[in-house]
Amino acid sequence: MATEHYMDVVLPIPLERFFTYSLTAAQAERLQPGVRVAVPFGKNKLYTALVYRIHQTPPEVYEAKPLHQILDEAPIISPLQLRHWEWMAAYYMCTLGEVFRAALPGPFLLESETLILRNPEAEVDEQALRNPEVVVEEHGLTDDEFLIYEALQHQEMLRIKDVMDITGRKSILPIVNTLLSKGVVRVKEMLDEQYKPKMVRYVDLDSRYASEMALSELLDTLSRAPKQYQVVLKLFQLKGGSDTPVKAKELLRESESSPAIVKALVKKGILKEIHKRTDRVIYSGDAPIAPMKLNTFQEEALKVIRENFGKERVTLLHGVTSSGKTELYVNLVAEELKKGRQVLYLLPEIALTTQLIARLQKYFGEKLSVYHSRYNAQERVEVWNNVLEQKSKAQLIVGARSALFLPFRDLGLIIVDEEHETSYKQFDPAPRYHARDAAVVLGTFHNSHILLGSATPSLESYHNAQTGKYGYAHISRRYGNVLMPEIELVDLKDKIRRKRMQGHFSDRLIEEITETLEMKEQVILFQNRRGYAPVLECNTCGHTPQCPNCDVSLTYHRHKNQLRCHYCGHHTPLHTSCEACGSFTLDTKGFGTEQVEQELKEFFPKVVVGRMDLDTTRGKHAYQNIISSFESREIDILVGTQMVTKGLDFRHVNLVGIMNADALLNFPDFRAHERSFQLLTQVAGRAGRTEKRGKVIVQTYNPYHQILKQVSTGDYEGMYREQLYEREQFQYPPSHRVIRITLKHKDFNKVNEASAWLGQALRTAFQFPILGPEFPPIARIRNQYLKNILVKIPRDYPLSKTKKGIKRIEQSFNAIAPYRGVRIIFNVDFF
Repeated sequence: MATEHYMDVVLPIPLERFFTYSLTAAQAERLQPGVRVAVPFGKNKLYTALVYRIHQTPPEVYEAKPLHQILDEAPIISPLQLRHWEWMAAYYMCTLGEVFRAALPGPFLLESETLILRNPEAEVDEQALRNPEVVVEEHGLTDDEFLIYEALQHQEMLRIKDVMDITGRKSILPIVNTLLSKGVVRVKEMLDEQYKPKMVRYVDLDSRYASEMALSELLDTLSRAPKQYQVVLKLFQLKGGSDTPVKAKELLRESESSPAIVKALVKKGILKEIHKRTDRVIYSGDAPIAPMKLNTFQEEALKVIRENFGKERVTLLHGVTSSGKTELYVNLVAEELKKGRQVLYLLPEIALTTQLIARLQKYFGEKLSVYHSRYNAQERVEVWNNVLEQKSKAQLIVGARSALFLPFRDLGLIIVDEEHETSYKQFDPAPRYHARDAAVVLGTFHNSHILLGSATPSLESYHNAQTGKYGYAHISRRYGNVLMPEIELVDLKDKIRRKRMQGHFSDRLIEEITETLEMKEQVILFQNRRGYAPVLECNTCGHTPQCPNCDVSLTYHRHKNQLRCHYCGHHTPLHTSCEACGSFTLDTKGFGTEQVEQELKEFFPKVVVGRMDLDTTRGKHAYQNIISSFESREIDILVGTQMVTKGLDFRHVNLVGIMNADALLNFPDFRAHERSFQLLTQVAGRAGRTEKRGKVIVQTYNPYHQILKQVSTGDYEGMYREQLYEREQFQYPPSHRVIRITLKHKDFNKVNEASAWLGQALRTAFQFPILGPEFPPIARIRNQYLKNILVKIPRDYPLSKTKKGIKRIEQSFNAIAPYRGVRIIFNVDFF
């Protein structure tokens, strides 16, 4: 009896288990773990799946369906990469399928499309076809069904989108099902390859004209066709005696000719066309230069880092702003690239890649590739393939958190820059991973060096360094011995009382901006809220327009004259009168970056003001355009949200203004004070990065707040000790691990009941603190009510055991029929 073959696959959907499919002997021999396959799942829909294991054990509870198609000749996922994904799924309490979907670029995840075809065997009432209004009970068609049938008489097949266009309906599934039941149509699932390689057209002289004599004769014959003569002559000049073909576009441009002339020469056999595959993004430039010479403090830090790397320890580099951490990274990257190993350089924000790429290109030229979500799916596929094939153009990868998933084969160094940043944490969808922690695990799997860098390290990383878990290197001086900026706290209560405010600007801030502009220096202003005003209020009845889908007020955006919700995207035109009482006395409360920008233009009409927030950086090159304009001093004052605080290096910024520090300090989060210190210190660090000492003006209603005092004196140690003590008292990280469990449903009562049951079950199962269930500050988003339960796990308690216990309780929860519709979301180490 012949041996049966099976494979377990990972599907890109949240399934707790693998699914098994049957294979032929030839397929089993050809397939390996890490290869993509197309398999039927559900109602015969085709999915891209990943081969996990080949075996001979049939599934027990269902009959294995056969494999539909093999998509790869060789694995695109390495065993080590798969091991990292499994760790991520286990640690962050999600499924391997969710990690698989998040990891791969979109074009790799093919899903079948339903095609609707005419059934040649269908018997349709001819009278109904001639007169669509006639509907015969047994075989007749309704108006919409007739439209579909008629369209199929003229074309072989229809896509779902075509049917929607024909009928003018969004929901067309009932119509298609009715046609299927009447036997009028049949459906077919088709996989559509989404990745299309970029082909560049080159032209060259046919081999018959390779010799000078043959070319001379050719030019003589073309003397009566001057335009064709010019094209051939120009091609000869561009080739310059080499065998390399010339780009068709370049030839057309240089010869000032038209495509028709080149086409005619190709048709005659004088020229030949060559199509070459090329990457969409190519980094090139001048010949790489050697890394800069390090100063004494950088050399000392580099020595400590190398010693820690020798002991295979993760190392934290704590260097003050503008201390030259990037130059130190460059030296470490250069060492690894010389060994032929790959390097991953993680950044928290896409905005940071713009400046950094320009700097790194000077040192590493075309060895650099970039990977983040602002690149389109086709470009990301090309980077993936280059990393997989270990091409020299992808030896150094610079990217945001998604770059962690690339198929590295020989990873020598991982750098996590600005490691304290909250942007490294993924919130939705699953996996809700923290890129810094996942990078440490990835580096451990690869036996690579891991360096975390920051001017304001997270409490967890600094605690790990203090307790000896991580190595620690410190740079306490700015590069070139430039002084740290002078920080001045401005009391807004006092300024308002003494009538020394203009709009949202104190007299001190206006004075310093004026002085800075007179010295031809630049200014950065930080306001951590976008839009014009967060609240529009009626002065008569106090009504505030609310989002219909979320429990938040709508933010006023003056540029578009709209009220927008920043959670679900709902927007409506600005109301001219109050919806509640009809009064015209509408007024704005609070302020955002848009209002700051407008006030600046009124105070300084001759000054160029730029704005950098989510509204102005939606385009692919928007970050680059704003940063380049500011670097080249086309913009005098840059207003921005958190984007302007993160590691950007502007040489001519002498003043930083923080519009309202209290909004950060009073945020309902146990990390609020730590984050305030980090954000304010980071934004202050943008000032005075050259010889001249910079100035920072912090506007606040509470200038005596402990955190603001610590920021003004640069007292990181004091902040760390205080926050660590408070965290230990209230059982928060790093003394405890925290898992936030969120329950979600559109029914308010059901969320209440379900969360109460789950909270009680957790308290019964575990002895450590369980907080909640409680509604979060924003209790409804996108018409879904939310309720949170906080699980605080002591460090000495086994984490994996706790997670398994929680998962068992989740299974019991899902077995209760009324609660099945309630969605449970796990957020491990929530930040």
